[in-house]
Amino acid sequence: MIIYQATKAGFLYDILSNDIENIVKEEMMTYGNKKVGLGELNSWRNSLQFMSNVLQDTAIPDNCSVAIEYHIPQTSKRLDFILTGQDANRVDHAVLIELKQWSVAELTEKDSIVKTYFQNRITETPHPSYQVWSYAALLNGFNETVYEDHIQLKPCAYLHNYVDDGVITHPFYGEYINKAPLFLKPDAIKLRDFIKQFVKYGDENNIMYRIDHGRIKPSKSLADGLASMLKGNQEFILIDDQKLVYETALALTTQSSSSNKNVLIVEGGPGTGKSVVAVNLLVALTKKGLLAQYVTKNAAPRSVYESKLTGTLRKTVISNLFKGSGAYVDVPENTFDALLVDEAHRLNAKSGMFKNLGENQIKEIIKSSQFSVFFIDEDQKVTLHDIGEKKEIINWASALGAKVHQLDLSSQFRCNGSDGYLAWLDHSLQIKETANPVLNHKDYDFKVCDSPTELRDLIFDKNKAKNKARMVAGYCWDWKSQKNPNEYDIVFQDFDFAMRWNLTTDGSLWILSPNSVNEIGCIHTCQGLEVDYIGVIIGDDLVIRDGMVVTNPTKRSKNDSSVRGYKKMLKEDPKGSLKILDKIIKNTYRTLMTRGMKGCYIYCTDQETSDYFKASIV
Repeated sequence: MIIYQATKAGFLYDILSNDIENIVKEEMMTYGNKKVGLGELNSWRNSLQFMSNVLQDTAIPDNCSVAIEYHIPQTSKRLDFILTGQDANRVDHAVLIELKQWSVAELTEKDSIVKTYFQNRITETPHPSYQVWSYAALLNGFNETVYEDHIQLKPCAYLHNYVDDGVITHPFYGEYINKAPLFLKPDAIKLRDFIKQFVKYGDENNIMYRIDHGRIKPSKSLADGLASMLKGNQEFILIDDQKLVYETALALTTQSSSSNKNVLIVEGGPGTGKSVVAVNLLVALTKKGLLAQYVTKNAAPRSVYESKLTGTLRKTVISNLFKGSGAYVDVPENTFDALLVDEAHRLNAKSGMFKNLGENQIKEIIKSSQFSVFFIDEDQKVTLHDIGEKKEIINWASALGAKVHQLDLSSQFRCNGSDGYLAWLDHSLQIKETANPVLNHKDYDFKVCDSPTELRDLIFDKNKAKNKARMVAGYCWDWKSQKNPNEYDIVFQDFDFAMRWNLTTDGSLWILSPNSVNEIGCIHTCQGLEVDYIGVIIGDDLVIRDGMVVTNPTKRSKNDSSVRGYKKMLKEDPKGSLKILDKIIKNTYRTLMTRGMKGCYIYCTDQETSDYFKASIV
């Protein structure tokens, strides 16, 4: 999606109107479905004026195309400024320009990371050259037209307020400056000359249109790229906050020792790259000869990763890389250099099948390693046993003498990169109030189905392409087929619909099994994983009454272990227990409805609930 597009001549005309920032703002609000703050408005006014000065050269053709705020497919990232045209040999080019208003920066020892003044404080962030280079790599990776039509991408960064002080141009950042040249305050003519190398003729081939309407490449899942990553190949380019978390974790690993323990807490919602960063860290630390393990409470991701690696690594090597969160009960202190805990919100107090081992998994993980990373999203706690919270981690780190560091992940790669969808979902499930009470259908492929058969048929159709569409449901139906394989679990007689929960034969590998599209998964077999399209049946445990979300744990199946023991809790603390149960049920559907990278379709067993979701889509 392009927020603003014009020819160079049209762009310069809009600049002359002295209202370019409001023109972009209106387009952003109309097509981007996004509110614009004063800071962003001022940055457009200033930076776009500087760009108009750069383009004041007749050698840059009037009919080249200008695009502002181009949304990179399947991410939440936008390119500031793109200029498209042809070079002297009539080769199609797109010059990608990252615009910054920076005037100061500080050097760090972290690869590609600088310190700068942002939002009234000094903060660490990727170097502008790294940022725009990584965005170019994303565009090349996601857009089939760019790749197949050999459209040449030329990234660069323009810091129009920055006078060279030897920091932002330091040789430490040379690798990325070579990939994406850096232009500072005195360099307007140099930037102009850079553009003229690649844009001698106008956009007669509709380059910008082809990029914007180009076919999106099939998305790559972490599981599919895992074996290649462990061989040392770069399968995922880390961008912005992902790169910062990665480099910070590497630095902290080096600094940590038995007398200088460190804990890094990384908060991030669904699809922000928690698992991608964790696995990249595992690969990097292992290559350095350090003793590191990837840890999850949920068996499904580990089983999928181990399955993908079978045949490429010895089984003992695989099992030593991926561990369950209960594996550290009896481990001596500081055995590991680093433990990378994914889905840390799912950690429990006790370990073992009968919850009778150890004292607290958070304590045992911190104790066992000189450095530990906890990737967490508290809105994905889905059982009564889940204790993974920031305050719990901070308390145990303090008790064990570990210094705590905190970072956030916000770059969105799931749900078609739509921050709007996630904000709308939180608002609709009444998990938190957001500025997105309405979902624009452009943001994400979301549909409310009128029957379970319609939902099933949509998922079956989407599954034909890559076997990456699945159905899941809230745990409101008993697992009859576990004892009698001929029984159906989820039955809607009025719609001639009958399906079974996922088979025990597949277990945690349900999401990979080619035939599992004929079964329905639950929270335990899909959390921490992703598919292209997810179909969700919302049961009677979550309904809408008079515009309010009403949850009911009594509608959960007796087979559901996630709320087992709730009746006793309700007797002991009715008010507090209802609040906890309400959050678990809402979190469960939030998690299920964010498994789809490209789309989510739902069927609600309750008509008022169905009408509620339909009414909030435009």
